[in-house]
Amino acid sequence: MLASVTPSDRSDGESSDDDDGGGDEGDGEAEPRPARHPMDVASIITQVSIDDERGGGAAAASRGKGSFSKAVVKKNRNKKSLFGSFFSCFRKYDGEPAVPKSIAIEAPKKVEENGALLKPVERPLLPELRPLDEGKKCMVIDLDETLVHSSFKPIENADFIIPVEIEGTTHQVYVMKRPFVDEFLQRMGELFECVLFTASLAKYADPVADLLDRWGVFRVRLFRESCVFHHGSYVKDLSRLGRDLSQTIIIDNSPASYIFHPENAVPVGSWFDDMSDMELLDLIPLFEELGKTEDIFTILQRHRQR
Repeated sequence: MLASVTPSDRSDGESSDDDDGGGDEGDGEAEPRPARHPMDVASIITQVSIDDERGGGAAAASRGKGSFSKAVVKKNRNKKSLFGSFFSCFRKYDGEPAVPKSIAIEAPKKVEENGALLKPVERPLLPELRPLDEGKKCMVIDLDETLVHSSFKPIENADFIIPVEIEGTTHQVYVMKRPFVDEFLQRMGELFECVLFTASLAKYADPVADLLDRWGVFRVRLFRESCVFHHGSYVKDLSRLGRDLSQTIIIDNSPASYIFHPENAVPVGSWFDDMSDMELLDLIPLFEELGKTEDIFTILQRHRQR
């Protein structure tokens, strides 16, 4: 089914690509963001290169089953193709301009009695756990190349067409759903507290999620500003969620996204257009097992070693 939408407003408490998110924090791990530049038409969505993933270059990823290398795809800023750079941006464009340094007022730093600086308490990315999710583990789910594939080029069998406005011009983004994504999301919603976490901007990812998640599976949606910018990549730092790491799982096609917590990850192959793909369906039994166990790390390690 083909659907065309206008980007919706976010529900209260959700992140925006206009917010000043966690990319500057990360306990000293994050790098400073480059200077503000005019908006690149190809800078909204974080997506991998189809040529690299399919073996078109020397850095193409191997696809061993259950291995981290099966999804070794770096979402980097050097892609110059239309959707490649659109899907991977390392500049913060939206939001209010920063206060000039000449007039910025810095608050006094709090110090302990011994003179050491107190580390500010960071607010968790997730709100308090809802009563209906009590006892459930937290599952972080990636969007691009994990659940969907998007392109600026017209796709005949696109499931959605998302209009994205960039500096007064509307661009159409064609979105295809990965096979069995509906079944996967419905089952995950029954088993876990599900969080959509994408390095894409909200102006693209939010309307995609509106159409993709017809069952309200995603309790919270986190976008690029909630990532940590680390060595040229947007990293999803699970320690900032406000959930027990021993009860948190992430599924993502890019190991760079979970480089801080690889032991919590379920790697998944990058998906572009293979309608015979069954990986999401095949992973459901694994997640059913994870939903019941107290020791997720043993099961995840065993899965990755297959």
